[in-house]
Amino acid sequence: MASTIGDVLLKEKILTAEQLKTAQDFQKKHDILLSSAIVSLNYVSGEEMAQGLSRQLGYPYIDLDQFEVYPDVISLITADTAKKSLIMPIHRIRSFLTLAMVDPTDMDVIEDIRFRTGLSIQPVIASESSILNAINKYYGAGTALRVKKNIEEIELADDSKISAIDQLEEIKDEPDEEEIEEVPDEAPIITLVNNIFVEAIKKGASDVHFEPYEKSFRVRYRIDGILYETMNLPLKFKNPLTSRVKIMSNMDIAEKRLPQDGRIKMRAKLDKAVKKEVDMRISCLPTIFGEKIVARILDRDNLNIDLNKLGFESESLAVFQRAIARPWGIILVSGPTGSGKTNTLYSAISTLNGMEKNIMTAEDPVEFYIPGINQVNIRDEINLNFAAALRAFLRQDPDIMLIGEMRDQETVDVAIKAALTGHLVFSTIHTNDSAATIHRLMNMNIEPFLIADSLALVVAQRLVRRVCKKCAAPTKLPVKSLVEMGFTSEEAEKAAVMQGRGCDICHNSGYKGRTALFEVMELNPTLREMILLRAQSKEIKQKAVEAGMITMRRSGLIKIMAGITTPEEVLRETVRD
Repeated sequence: MASTIGDVLLKEKILTAEQLKTAQDFQKKHDILLSSAIVSLNYVSGEEMAQGLSRQLGYPYIDLDQFEVYPDVISLITADTAKKSLIMPIHRIRSFLTLAMVDPTDMDVIEDIRFRTGLSIQPVIASESSILNAINKYYGAGTALRVKKNIEEIELADDSKISAIDQLEEIKDEPDEEEIEEVPDEAPIITLVNNIFVEAIKKGASDVHFEPYEKSFRVRYRIDGILYETMNLPLKFKNPLTSRVKIMSNMDIAEKRLPQDGRIKMRAKLDKAVKKEVDMRISCLPTIFGEKIVARILDRDNLNIDLNKLGFESESLAVFQRAIARPWGIILVSGPTGSGKTNTLYSAISTLNGMEKNIMTAEDPVEFYIPGINQVNIRDEINLNFAAALRAFLRQDPDIMLIGEMRDQETVDVAIKAALTGHLVFSTIHTNDSAATIHRLMNMNIEPFLIADSLALVVAQRLVRRVCKKCAAPTKLPVKSLVEMGFTSEEAEKAAVMQGRGCDICHNSGYKGRTALFEVMELNPTLREMILLRAQSKEIKQKAVEAGMITMRRSGLIKIMAGITTPEEVLRETVRD
């Protein structure tokens, strides 16, 4: 295989002889396909390689994203065989099987599949990345295939059966806790919804999106911060599936004009021996083509409350720990939705949680229960907002208070008064970086002297995906591009950048799990003086960096050099300072 692909790429002048020799050495060292080595070294892209081979060898090139593969075709080849040989069955006509391959000249693989299936093999060329994506899409953790079969069962049902399923409005409210598992003996729509949720939990998804469009109904999972399409259903599934989810979350299924929120508490049976309890927060939003539903999965197993494992650099962690040990002041964590702010706050108050402390939180909603901490759900419909909860806390003899978000002037005013009267207050705020938080507070009409006197620390953070440890391999990047990111010339020369090749552990994405990039700004006398003078955010940030603050971009560069994440992830979440 290696010599055949090597000769073709040399003849096409896609590779030089020197590059081919480097790639062959890389292949032997990491025990991977030569094509994987060439792509990993960034000599060519996967698509360029596949198209070049197609021109040279005469085999058709296909874009797998344009194909819909049926379950009976997928079942001809096991997931292990597909991953091992980097192949994907596409289509079957009588005794012929169309097989997407990275290298269609590999006769050993072709003969093996012919023997396993008893079919004549017609090879076509596809890029390695598209084959891995297709394997992940159609094989997944095993549940995706069951979901597809379930869809087929529903589609084979007559129209009266589908219509009957749509009459779920008559079903009474579900109990508070429900057990879901992959079983085929319930109504087809119920089984389909259960399988979608179970697969999401198995894959570690944080959210499930049910999205209606003009001619289709899309389901996507957010895994490690990235949305992946898992299926595209016919439009006739929209009403029964939406009704089922609304019933499970105790929503009013007759109300289709207004947004609604609900909750599902369930035990998901992942296999014969394992059951996992999860909470889901359900949001329903009317769109022009129907109701979009987002289910946020709150899995306590994914909650990491160990400060040492969040991703702080050692210098930033020392500053953070010193700040949370203060007896009074405000500590703010900034960042967009989904950047891990709640996890950081939970880690901080869990560190401080002890018999001698009275810790109270006001959250919208309470995401995870922490023993020993008094947690309150915000309910705006009865005027129990953050400011009202905070005022009530002050009559409860608190030591430490956590407010879900500084979203208005009233809440900030009460928080500042609490901080100035001897309480430690934690909260979140939506800003781009730590220095911008100062001006966000000023824009809420908070006087600079109150900010300077009460604010102790601001943490800005973003989440980036971790390189999968199982399939990580070094890759060479131009020194110039690394310097442009912010590395010094010396760092760029020595940097060992890691990239994930894709494997069964990471669902062929090359990433597994996430870590945070942190920017920890402690207010020293110089910064407090600048706040009083209403200095610009850029000037405040510059002074903080001079005092030793590690910016989010620098935090990302440190993690790239440590092989934890990739330049693509850091560039996606940060800007150069």
